[in-house]
Amino acid sequence: MKIKVTSRHFRARDELVEYAENAVSELEHYYDGITRADVILAFEGSENEIKVAEIRIHVYDHVISSITKDKDFQKAIDAAVNKVLAQLKKFKDKLHDKKRERVRKTRDKL
Repeated sequence: MKIKVTSRHFRARDELVEYAENAVSELEHYYDGITRADVILAFEGSENEIKVAEIRIHVYDHVISSITKDKDFQKAIDAAVNKVLAQLKKFKDKLHDKKRERVRKTRDKL
């Protein structure tokens, strides 16, 4: 899986980039069909108090994304990863259900 970390309108510290890469790379334990991950970090608000973390996971023909806001980048990244993880589990369950339906239909035809 390729992971790309982008920071908008600021330069992210190396520790923050490494933290984001490690957090997103853990998603591979749940589903190995992830081809690419994009992490976008940005500030929001007049005094840059709100940090925004956006994660987009590319799974074959689908894109799973999440945007979270917090006062700390690490908390925002963790929350975004948790949201993507829930969506990824749901996607995986739907994918397995479709495969089971195909098997049942062919079995019924025989």
